[in-house]
Amino acid sequence: MQFRHYKGGIYNFVCAAKLESDPETVMIVYTAADGSFWTRPEKVFFEKISHEGRIVQRFTPIE
Repeated sequence: MQFRHYKGGIYNFVCAAKLESDPETVMIVYTAADGSFWTRPEKVFFEKISHEGRIVQRFTPIE
């Protein structure tokens, strides 16, 4: 599944994984167009943020 970052980048969802040091924390693993891998806590990946005076999702699914 692909997601668009609020700044415009397109990212591919890889998986959700538990953080070894804190199994209660779920991390989202995703890749950028250049092939680099990234992670963010699930709560941060799916949170809504304020951007240019509007509330938007940090990452929005692309259908």
